[in-house]
Amino acid sequence: MIQGENKLNKFEKLKAEKDGLKVKEQIDDFAQIGWEAMDKNDLEYRLKWLGIFFRPVTPGKFMLRLRIPNGIITSSQMRVLGEIVQGYGSQGSADITTRQNLQLRGIELQDIPNIFNQLNSVGMTSIQSGIDNVRNITGSPMAGLDEHELIDTRDLVQKVQDMITCQGQGNPEFSNLPRKFNIAIEGGRDNSVHAEINDIAFVPVYKNDRLGFNVLVGGFFSAKRCEAAIELDAWVANDQSVVDLCRAILLVFRDHGPRENRQKSRLMWLIDQWGIERFRQEVVAQLGVPLEKAAEKDAMDWHKRDHLGIYPQKQAGLSYIGLNVPVGRLQAQDMLDLARIAELYGAGELRLTVEQNVIIPHISFENLELVKAEPLLNKFSPNPSPLTRSLVSCTGSQFCGLAIVETKNRALAISRELEQRLSLPNPVRIHWTGCPNSCGQPQVADIGLMGTKVSKNGKIVEGVDIFVGGKVGKDAKLGSCIQKGVACEDLIPVLSAILQDNFGAVVKS
Repeated sequence: MIQGENKLNKFEKLKAEKDGLKVKEQIDDFAQIGWEAMDKNDLEYRLKWLGIFFRPVTPGKFMLRLRIPNGIITSSQMRVLGEIVQGYGSQGSADITTRQNLQLRGIELQDIPNIFNQLNSVGMTSIQSGIDNVRNITGSPMAGLDEHELIDTRDLVQKVQDMITCQGQGNPEFSNLPRKFNIAIEGGRDNSVHAEINDIAFVPVYKNDRLGFNVLVGGFFSAKRCEAAIELDAWVANDQSVVDLCRAILLVFRDHGPRENRQKSRLMWLIDQWGIERFRQEVVAQLGVPLEKAAEKDAMDWHKRDHLGIYPQKQAGLSYIGLNVPVGRLQAQDMLDLARIAELYGAGELRLTVEQNVIIPHISFENLELVKAEPLLNKFSPNPSPLTRSLVSCTGSQFCGLAIVETKNRALAISRELEQRLSLPNPVRIHWTGCPNSCGQPQVADIGLMGTKVSKNGKIVEGVDIFVGGKVGKDAKLGSCIQKGVACEDLIPVLSAILQDNFGAVVKS
């Protein structure tokens, strides 16, 4: 039973009136009557349970967020998505997200029933991908490819998604959490999933010569607070135990998580309220079997890789090629080209990364030169420049009503200007986020930029707060805010100084 129903906030009352998944039964009717005639709560909120996002900044043009577990997508799936986006001309595009996912833009409501049929035909779903649901489940983009990996996470990630979404059909058991929820399952040595910023993260570790996972809980970013995940003091085997533990934690969160204040409703707030020991006890009670204590030290002992470039796979004679997709933006033709290249030269598979890039695996040695000669690689380089290489950005105000500043186009323009002025000895990870909700994850970046409004010369202009010092991979940590309220038009000299003082950049002669 969900606790505290007499103290529900307005959004909780909205959910209590009608479960968001109920609109699945109404989608044909919505397509017929049009978005202008819809109930406001159905339009602006409940559609998000189906992954459909109304955007006031582009009225009539919706965003559709998919579920792509572990960031693995087939060429057939990518082709279908490209054809969907292509149908909307200049209004259509897709963004790779920081959860190895895709968001389609320009979608019109009357087309949704047919789009859902297209997705179903290639085994895809967008169910429960927004609002108070478990978001796309991330895993190592090298799962099954890396000869040094510890655990192939693909099957586990899919099983967890199937449990949460009832095999993609929608699951009312988990459609009313107190707040959004993120799960990551890492199988490699370099923390490719940013385990520390997830509500649940499984990190590989040996215990008494058995290979399994230590479990972290409570990591999150929000407008009011950012916290790294902490140890649950639990070890689970590489099997169904992972799925069962996810289920137990979700049920505890669903039934006991705070719901009065949406700014204080993520899992860590419940852990704060109870303490980690009581939280662990409640999870064990829900699980129904004891939890083993955590192993002493996880096996993530490598520095973070970005997977850009050409590298051998563990399969003899095969390589993968990682392509840089600047700020994650894909046009329809890009998607169709990626599908064609993966099918023609690989095994019809693509991988998405949390850095908003694309990997094409399973390329035979004799096909590598053919892939390198593809015109698409002039746009999506496997060997990009140092700042473009590690650039990440949220959607920004171009499409998102929550964003305070425009991000993607500005991020690219500023990075390219800085690269013209400076020589850098190593890539520098710059993350942009348009508002304090931190979808662009500035706190994990070398340099993070968070959108805000700034007063300058008597006018209110777009600006950023600047974070420095985030670290990913081994010994990951969150960065700190070093400067607030810098106008975007003044950013180039400020960032130039930070790059010179902290990252060894040198002004070009």
